[in-house]
Amino acid sequence: MTFGLNVKKREVTGKGVKNLRKQNLIPAVIYGKDVPSLNLLVEYLPFSKLYKEAGESTLIDLKVDEATPVKVLVQDVQRDPLTGKFAHIDFHQIKMTEKLKVDALLKFIGEAPAVKELGGTFVHSMDKVEIECLPQDLVHEIEVDISSLKTFEERIHVKDLKVSSGVKILADMNATIAAVEAPLTEEELKAELETPVAEKVEEVEVVEKAKKEGEEEAAAAPEAAGEKKEEKKEEKKK
Repeated sequence: MTFGLNVKKREVTGKGVKNLRKQNLIPAVIYGKDVPSLNLLVEYLPFSKLYKEAGESTLIDLKVDEATPVKVLVQDVQRDPLTGKFAHIDFHQIKMTEKLKVDALLKFIGEAPAVKELGGTFVHSMDKVEIECLPQDLVHEIEVDISSLKTFEERIHVKDLKVSSGVKILADMNATIAAVEAPLTEEELKAELETPVAEKVEEVEVVEKAKKEGEEEAAAAPEAAGEKKEEKKEEKKK
């Protein structure tokens, strides 16, 4: 799938960009190797739709005003901490002859028999992996078929991912991506429910013990001080 986005050169910089955001326009910049950086202006709605589908690992044909489109990747996006709306975009102009390193999303497909038939819970420890490839071999996502998880002992590892010959996965090949956890037994469930209570009781006991010890030390302090005074008096008499 080919994605395209039309943008305009931006003259406004500094504090002036606040007014642009109020007009549903996003300040942006494009840069790359041996390419002069350029300030841009991006319409909010078209970019929002594109970013949802393309993400940061899909080539985009970026057309600045009436110039010939160039190949770019979304290098970074900044969002408003309060509204979550896009506040700034970095586009990276790439060269088709140079390899890139990007994160490809993992898309879990199918149904795990260990979940459907054995009542387990599907879990995954990764939702993306770093890949290296030429721009034309970029993939937005890698499908992970979880139908191979028939028992609780089986695992899906990075080495099980299916990618084209032009794509190199940079993650640890033996790392586990997904598995199915067995349901808790009645004893385990009971223990899990009781653990927080037990921990609280233990915590209270520790606090009470420390408090008691503190009180005993405080009570013993005057006596100890008195004994020392008596010892000093005896020494003076001698």
